[in-house]
Amino acid sequence: MGRITTRRRIVRRTPEGHHTRQDTLVVEEPLQIRVDGAALTVTMRTPGDDMDLVHGFLLAEGIVAEREHVHVMRYCAGADDDGTNSYNVLDVQLGNGAAGVQRRRSFLTSSACGVCGTTSIDDVETVSAHPPAADPAAVDAAVIARLPGLLRTGQKVFASTGGLHAAGLFGVDGTLLRLREDVGRHNAVDKVLGAALREGKVPLSGRVLMLSGRASFELVQKAAMAGVPVVAAVSAPSSLAVDLAERAGITLIGFVRDGGLNVYSRPDRVTGA
Repeated sequence: MGRITTRRRIVRRTPEGHHTRQDTLVVEEPLQIRVDGAALTVTMRTPGDDMDLVHGFLLAEGIVAEREHVHVMRYCAGADDDGTNSYNVLDVQLGNGAAGVQRRRSFLTSSACGVCGTTSIDDVETVSAHPPAADPAAVDAAVIARLPGLLRTGQKVFASTGGLHAAGLFGVDGTLLRLREDVGRHNAVDKVLGAALREGKVPLSGRVLMLSGRASFELVQKAAMAGVPVVAAVSAPSSLAVDLAERAGITLIGFVRDGGLNVYSRPDRVTGA
């Protein structure tokens, strides 16, 4: 498995002067995803939890909807300069019931973009097999306010690099169920939702997805595909994210910081003062 962090010599400059030292950086490497032997896409990601990432990606794309739709997933040959396996190619064999690859995507997806590979604007929004609109989940505003701190406490790699996004899946009581980090915001979400899919926990009824940054359209879309009823973010949502949350019946919360929060859709799920 590839390294998650690496060390580089830098020049540190401050008002008091400058000096050279070693700095810890997060690793970014390509991962090629193949489906039934055919290349589907390449995403730039932080190595680690790759099978979670691919499960979440396929779920978000509507290619699979449950654990049994993935028959086999394995690393393929892909050598570094020294001849060792780079673990940067994963092949998926789909099982019975999987929708299969119905839409073409461009071959390269950056770590900053989750839907930029779609070939048509009509392909951006995918219908969920697990619509969250009817989910009766309710969460206290005081619980939501605590989630950024709980998320940050679990970000072990961020603590050493400062260069990673995180996504955490919580119960409505504030219990952290799983957390994933990645250089890409959409990858972190794919990893945490993919882990749940692999455990047979999708649809994610009664769960809160907490994001370490902003809430964009593609992140709300991924939550909808997994049946998540509540999405909260430290920063702002986009207008399209709010529009999608309203259509999907997701409670979308932004600016969760300093004890406050903004509720943009389905406020009926947020209780307390």
